[in-house]
Amino acid sequence: MKKYTEIADINSIPEIIKEAIQLKSNPFQFEALGKHRTLVMLFFNSSLRTRLSTEKAAKNLGMYVTVLNVNDAWNLEYENGAIMNLNTAEHVKEAAQVISQYGDIIAIRAFPTLKDKAKDESEYIINSFIKYATVPIVSMESATAHPLQAMADAMTIEELKTKKRPKVVLTWAPHTKVLPQAVPNSFVKMMQNLDVDFSITHPKGYELNPEITKETPINYNQDEALKDADFVYAKNWCSYSEYGQILSTDNQWMLTKSKLSKAKFMHCLPVRRNVVVEDAVLDSEQSVVIQQANNRTYAAQIVLKKLLENL
Repeated sequence: MKKYTEIADINSIPEIIKEAIQLKSNPFQFEALGKHRTLVMLFFNSSLRTRLSTEKAAKNLGMYVTVLNVNDAWNLEYENGAIMNLNTAEHVKEAAQVISQYGDIIAIRAFPTLKDKAKDESEYIINSFIKYATVPIVSMESATAHPLQAMADAMTIEELKTKKRPKVVLTWAPHTKVLPQAVPNSFVKMMQNLDVDFSITHPKGYELNPEITKETPINYNQDEALKDADFVYAKNWCSYSEYGQILSTDNQWMLTKSKLSKAKFMHCLPVRRNVVVEDAVLDSEQSVVIQQANNRTYAAQIVLKKLLENL
């Protein structure tokens, strides 16, 4: 592995999931691998689980960790040929090369604008660092993808499944804010590469990028879609066709105990109680959100391990 910014960077998804679960049982077994190596974490947006889990993963491998909240420090320029006489103080060309001298791996978190679809889909921040940095890049969530979360999600399903081919459903849920498609995009891509019976349910108008969902079944009837599910992943996302817009706040799509039936409940967190999901679900033994969050460490750790092995 040379970088990890998308699911396609993994050679064998089933194999790396097994390795991550094995690593979880003995997280310090490769502590010498990262000795005298440094992970630089750049946050263009705030983080709780991603920041803490990725830092812990690096330290489990014996790495040093440097954290920089980029937007609190300076504004980077990304346009070629820009006349930098406004609010940008440094071009990414220099910044990426300089940071590459300070770190052996660079991890980046950068959210979308949710206003300019073309700009967001260009992944200009992540791709600029891939272009100009001289060390591997890891995405800690970008405008359109969250591959570390998807890895943790896949680990959780593998650990808890009781049948060879479980039924997994991704359901849209209401929310008060405009949210990106990064988590559902990566979850869809991950499930498409696993032996699961996978489908998506959401109100009309909330279709994700068809180039991502491809032939994945979509059902506009949530009750019908959730029938006999083994895992239900609830997540809000804004409209893709009417980009960045909230088309519905229908609380009938909130996940309830009766809708969940016997399935395991999944969510990437943070989650708005009694908006996305009712307390009765989140506080039940069917909720596996805490295990998902714990798996974020080992998802990041297996990625860092693979990258370190190729340095």
